Amino acid sequence: MCRHVAWLGAPRSVADLVLDPPQGLLVQSYAPRRQKHGLMNADGWGAGFFDDEGVARRWRSDKPLWGDASFASVAPALRSRCVLAAVRSATIGMPIEPSASAPFSDGQWLLSHNGLVDRGVLPLTGAAESTVDSAILAALIFSRGLDALGATIAEVGELDPNARLNILAANGSRLLATTWGDTLSVLHRPDGVVLASEPYDDDPGWSDIPDRHLVDVRDAHVVVTPL
Repeated sequence: MCRHVAWLGAPRSVADLVLDPPQGLLVQSYAPRRQKHGLMNADGWGAGFFDDEGVARRWRSDKPLWGDASFASVAPALRSRCVLAAVRSATIGMPIEPSASAPFSDGQWLLSHNGLVDRGVLPLTGAAESTVDSAILAALIFSRGLDALGATIAEVGELDPNARLNILAANGSRLLATTWGDTLSVLHRPDGVVLASEPYDDDPGWSDIPDRHLVDVRDAHVVVTPL
């Protein structure tokens, strides 16, 4: 499994979202509070954001987040209106390499998958960034378009009843997410919206998204619909 978080709103530093919160992704990499599968997320991490021109930028690693001093030094200077980051707990048998760490991208979207899926139910494509299940699933989602995210996840879930398919995606002006087998929480702040696998602090404003739902965030409005 993995943990992920996304922000859409006023400019925030990547450190403010990922490293600084008392229960942020840095802490979740070694001590998650709500993770149902696995105890740590030490098999890689990635942070993505959209720059002032709307270009998606990424920094990915196959090492634990807590051991990257260079990222800790630079992250406070990286500011964006839209950020997506994740820490990874690799499924047994899957490779551990930077390209296997989310966020994956098609140039327009950044995407993270929290869960697992049988690769046998997914079409093979040269567009996948890695051979891991999450990368192949991301390539399928990109090929069908994010507007079809809910339908794609429902189809994959039917093909693999044991799949866990929590998706988090961002394109600079919109966040999309699914809950399918694991947790997701939302926080409305005065300056924007956070979606996260689990709350990164004890703010009472956090609320949980029900399982098997689609979340669509645009212009600070959050729409939640059943899958």
